[in-house]
This record gives sequence, structure tokens and C-alpha cells, in this order.
Amino acid sequence: MLFIIFAFPNEQEQSKFEYIYAKYKKLMLYKADEILNDRYLAEDAVSEAFIRVYKNLHKIDDPDSGMTASFLSVIVKNTAINILNQNKNISASDIYEEEPPSDFDVEAHVISETVAEGMLDVVDQLKDELKECFLLMYAHDLSYKEIGALLKISESNVAVRIHRAKKKLIKLLKEGGYI
Repeated sequence: MLFIIFAFPNEQEQSKFEYIYAKYKKLMLYKADEILNDRYLAEDAVSEAFIRVYKNLHKIDDPDSGMTASFLSVIVKNTAINILNQNKNISASDIYEEEPPSDFDVEAHVISETVAEGMLDVVDQLKDELKECFLLMYAHDLSYKEIGALLKISESNVAVRIHRAKKKLIKLLKEGGYI
């Protein structure tokens, strides 16, 4: 676990950091992945962000407040943007490209990528509140309870939003000719 490497001045500070880490790591990973579109880079961004959180732990009075969530979102967003900018400076010749395996079906891969992009376009048509719940549930494997805690809404409200998102997606998929 990340916080093992830190030297906390007292047990209260360590407990506060552990609580913040447990409560916000998935949200921060979601935010970083949204910017970087790469799970591994997003994990790096979250790790770097928690190092910054450790250095600024004294600025967090109430770990459950909206201010804390906003503070952490800003930290991880800036960290992810820094990583994104660093990676833009890498030239194509710096990246080693492997040959695809001999049994790799290019046509099937292109079709599945095209379908996935089409699905993302359809999901993007949802209202933000529905899209957010839907993606947290299905792209990030969060439970109703976890989503409710992150968004500060009830579990039943999460269930309603996901139900509405599914209904709207079915309608959009039918209209788009996907089903």
C-alpha cells in the first residue's frame, strides 16, 4: 500500500491519510483515467497525487467534506495533465512496437474497435448525471453504495439513474441501428 512509505508525525495523521486514500482512490483513478485514457498512467497519476496529498495533509480539516473531494480532484487532474504533457514529448521513434501475433485477426479487431467507439459515442449522448453513474458502475465496477458515496446521493437514486441510463441507451442504440 502506498502510505507505508510515508513517515507520519502521529497516528492521527496516518489514520486520516489512510481514510482519505480508501475513500477517494477510486474517484481519483476515474478522474485520471478520464484525462489519460490509459489505466496504467492513471494509476501512476494517482500515486503521484497521493504523494502531494501527503505533503499537504495539514490543509485537509474534514476528509468527508466537499472541499476535500474538490481538493483531491484538482490535485489528480493537474498530475494527470502533467503526465499527459510529458508523454506528448515522446517521439514515435522512442516507442518500441511489437509485431502482432500470427493468429491476430486484424478485421475482427478493427470491427470490435469500431463498435466500441460507436458505443462510447452513444454513451456520450446521455445526460451527465446518467452517464456518470453508468460509467462508474460498468466501466469502473463500483457498487451502488460506492457510487452513492462518491456522488453524495442515495443508493436508490443511483439505481434510478442507472435504470434510466439503460433505457435511454437501448433507445439510442435502436435509433443508431446497433440493435
